[in-house]
Amino acid sequence: MVFLGVKLTILIGPTVPKPASRLLLESLASVEVTNSDTGRSGFQMSFTVSPSEQSDLDYPLLKELKQFNRVVLVVMFDGKPHVLSDGVITNQQLQPSTQPGVPSAITVTGEDISVMMDMEEKIEKHPSQNQTAIATKIIGKYAKYGVIPKVKPPSGDKPPLPTEYIPMQYGTDLQYILEMAQRNGYVFYISPGPVPLTNTAYWGPPPKLGAPQSALSVNMGWHSNVDSINFQYDGLAASEASGELLDRKKNKPKVVKSAKSKIPSLASSSGLKQPAVRKRLLPPEGLDQSQAKARVQSITDASLGKVLTVEGVLDAQKYGSVLRARGLVGLRGAGKSHDGLYYVKSVTHNLEPGTYKQKFILTREGLGTTVPVVKT
Repeated sequence: MVFLGVKLTILIGPTVPKPASRLLLESLASVEVTNSDTGRSGFQMSFTVSPSEQSDLDYPLLKELKQFNRVVLVVMFDGKPHVLSDGVITNQQLQPSTQPGVPSAITVTGEDISVMMDMEEKIEKHPSQNQTAIATKIIGKYAKYGVIPKVKPPSGDKPPLPTEYIPMQYGTDLQYILEMAQRNGYVFYISPGPVPLTNTAYWGPPPKLGAPQSALSVNMGWHSNVDSINFQYDGLAASEASGELLDRKKNKPKVVKSAKSKIPSLASSSGLKQPAVRKRLLPPEGLDQSQAKARVQSITDASLGKVLTVEGVLDAQKYGSVLRARGLVGLRGAGKSHDGLYYVKSVTHNLEPGTYKQKFILTREGLGTTVPVVKT
């Protein structure tokens, strides 16, 4: 299917999906896909069903739109496939027409593959396995969905002796892998791609942001590709964190504090340089020193991502590509304080006949640019 010159491919079916039927493509009214750096990503597809497509027995379209059928959505830009979403249908809505000649409506909503990791609560032992091995093992259970594990070992991650400690899982696979991630100041997410029918499961420290994506342009005449944009600076967001640990060797308390962030600075003036900054304490949770340092640092780093927030709508055709969450993007035309590089927190893709828009949320730790120019 082609939306305003952008080709959309839909694969649908159990486990290994196949190209969607002609009926499904012709009935498609709109597609919305949300990719975020936290939580699960999702999609929603809306269809119109004309009376001629409705039989006395059932709506034929429902055969493809079954709960937990896998759906892969791919768009083409410059001859290259970009996987927008890979997930399963979790909700189905039917609105039958009550008037002759008026089409009925079917809407399905789904979530990314990580929802399948959150289906079964269990009590499970992981004897003689460190966190790296446990994370890799859990992710490997979902290989049938094309999930590729990308696991980064934490510092000092040694397998415990069974006589001392046996790691115990109480809850779903997703809950446990997120619990291990939080313990080390790590993140866990599943992102679609890099190619159709594959997914990347990342468990590790917040990843390096890589090269910036093509710039968002504001108030630049025919160069502009942003339809609307709004900036918000929150003076209460930035926080410094600290806590106390018991040094067992010396039997004395030891203070741990957040240090300078390893995340690249995107603003010339950080929120930590304000006249007043929040001070937060690490709650006592029996963490060791490396875990406590990672936790206080993650508290500070997370707070800096909420200082300057940018929301807007991007014209996908003028932009000429897919804006990706969890990466960098340049922005120009908004003035010295607000131009420069930003972190892409989330992107919502809206496709309808005649339009393709990308709603975005960007963040960084303060005002002022750190680069003289941005990639166009």
